[in-house]
Amino acid sequence: MTQPVLFIPHGGGPCFFLNENGPTDPMWQPMERYLAGLIASLSERPRAILLISGHWEEPDFTVHTGARPDLLFDYHGFPEHTYRLRWDAPGAPDVARRAAALLEAAGFAVTEEQARGWDHGVFIPMKVALPDADIPLAQLSLRADLDAAAHIAAGRALAPLRDEGVLIIGSGMSFHNMRVRGPAATEGADIFDEALTEAVTDSDPAARAARVADWANLPQARFAHPREEHLLPLMVALGAGGDGGATRDFTDHVLGWKVSAYRFG
Repeated sequence: MTQPVLFIPHGGGPCFFLNENGPTDPMWQPMERYLAGLIASLSERPRAILLISGHWEEPDFTVHTGARPDLLFDYHGFPEHTYRLRWDAPGAPDVARRAAALLEAAGFAVTEEQARGWDHGVFIPMKVALPDADIPLAQLSLRADLDAAAHIAAGRALAPLRDEGVLIIGSGMSFHNMRVRGPAATEGADIFDEALTEAVTDSDPAARAARVADWANLPQARFAHPREEHLLPLMVALGAGGDGGATRDFTDHVLGWKVSAYRFG
């Protein structure tokens, strides 16, 4: 069965695990519930996951081919116990190399590496979605030029993985301006989210891709994303979604930001 493609929010730092012995902060609980239900929402359990995080950039697209990646605690200023979190899923070197081959066939330069740990754009949402860490995962980097059209094209190249039992996930945030929070953020965040959602869910796949590639001309775009690395995983997901339908899968307000998730195909 063909897997869908997801763009998910990964929250802020280790937001779901700040309370070592108690529940998640109520602000983050709707997002936590959404992530916790991801696998159950699929028609078929994936054999593996290919995840693109907004926290890994390389000059060329790079795949992680490690068999047992460590975790990279690339957040700062959080409680000590959040630097002892574990998520011990196996890597998926076969999926990583298959993704590299597909990208190369589409004309992209691709690098492989094994040393980098999974960043928190991987292990924080996946620890919620897959607490048993029982689906292999391969990570793909962004390309550091942050070219939106190139990331959509890369997603198109990766689409055959969906017919091979691989769930493609873009992990980022649909709003990511760390300099503004609370009521000062809400109006601009709402405006951008509605414009982005209208573009992402355009019923014409060609128009959808063109509108999202031109995201910087949406209203409040640079307010929402002073730098677009957290939006680029959406481009890969959209490209991999192909001509199938596109829907907003989740939306909520956190930190005054309106944050959405999308499902393709």
